[in-house]
Amino acid sequence: MSLVKLTNVKKAYIEPNGDRLPILDIPQFELSDGEQMVLVGRSGCGKTTLLHVIAGISNADSGEILIDGLDIRRLSESGRDKFRAEKLGYVFQTFNLLAGFTALENVLLGMTFSRGRPNQRRAQELLDRVGVGHRMDHRPTAMSVGEQQRVAVARALANRPRLLLADEPTANVDTANQQQVVELIRDTCREENVSLMIVTHSIEIANQFDRVDQLDELNRNGRTDSQSADSQSADSQSADSQSAATDTD
Repeated sequence: MSLVKLTNVKKAYIEPNGDRLPILDIPQFELSDGEQMVLVGRSGCGKTTLLHVIAGISNADSGEILIDGLDIRRLSESGRDKFRAEKLGYVFQTFNLLAGFTALENVLLGMTFSRGRPNQRRAQELLDRVGVGHRMDHRPTAMSVGEQQRVAVARALANRPRLLLADEPTANVDTANQQQVVELIRDTCREENVSLMIVTHSIEIANQFDRVDQLDELNRNGRTDSQSADSQSADSQSADSQSAATDTD
């Protein structure tokens, strides 16, 4: 069963000179319930933009984005914010922790955007699970980069999301701790049956997953000239075959 399904999703940005810059043109993409996958691609090909449109942080220009059966493009901005708080977890490259709050308060704050009241017991359990329970009363500036990343993971899982999106979760973590962060995310998602989509440049990380998607292969706007030529050739051959079949009939 697909938890995430994208159909004909397009996204473009307007450049300073007024020109339209196409970023995404994705005919089809699906992620199953409980599935874990990695998305890879060259810098600037639209990986973060794709995560943003799936999360509803940025609204796609057209197409259908179904998450748990709901097309989030039909929601208002506030509706997407509410849906994201209830159904999605997001781990940002730069963590986005609030400097004036402790680790525990950062996780509890993430809960306030969802239904119900903050659950302090779950927040503490998550911080323990990610290995920073002893730092829950410390502010981000008093923690190492690796510890901040772990708090960010705990916060992303606070509301028991159906889907966790992680944008380069090890980019700002030293090499010695990268594997620990990946295992932490994967194990926690597996334990709570959370679907996982990770964007990474690391081949070492990607090789640990059964499913690795190249965005250039999913995204029409990201295809190289040779890929576009191959696609056009395949389309032409398909059209010729259909024409021949029609003539035969």
